[in-house]
Amino acid sequence: MRDVAAVSDLGVILRAAADIPGLIGAAWGLEGVLLREDDLVPAFLDLRTGLLGELFQKCATYRLAVAFVVPDPAAHGERFTELAREHVAHPQIRFFREEGAAWAWLRGEGTAR
Repeated sequence: MRDVAAVSDLGVILRAAADIPGLIGAAWGLEGVLLREDDLVPAFLDLRTGLLGELFQKCATYRLAVAFVVPDPAAHGERFTELAREHVAHPQIRFFREEGAAWAWLRGEGTAR
């Protein structure tokens, strides 16, 4: 079983790009984190801001697996829905509609999606 945690349990809330290094620091030593939709301000889910891309890049650089729990990707627009679909089988960053599947993937329990 992998060492993983929910971002909310790490005491991190992502409001701006300046908060991303705080997430990386708080997750140091972990293999993955679970990010719920509520852990992000709406600007992160608006792809035009570039914040989600910046978060992806930092997590990839530090080899931190991230499971995003977004129950209704369509609520954030067509491009967001496409992004979530493209990351359904990504090795490091995945989107899930349900938290249970996200935890299973992060913990390496089979091939949960």
